[in-house]
Amino acid sequence: MLAKGKKYTKKVGRNVKLARIKAGLNQEELAEKADLSRETIGAVERGEKSPTIETIGSIADALGIEIHKLFIFD
Repeated sequence: MLAKGKKYTKKVGRNVKLARIKAGLNQEELAEKADLSRETIGAVERGEKSPTIETIGSIADALGIEIHKLFIFD
């Protein structure tokens, strides 16, 4: 079983990936819009990196969505 923190990191990452795909962007395009590296976007999406709230905010802004939508887990 994953530690709680990692569990939520993976869920946020999954939501970032789904929102990116829905927006019709690849990782490179999202990274450019969010002023982040493609490596950072990839690590966030895979749940390998626990992003700061500033990073999540930049991603949400770049995707044109409200930040809280990245924290809705099914």
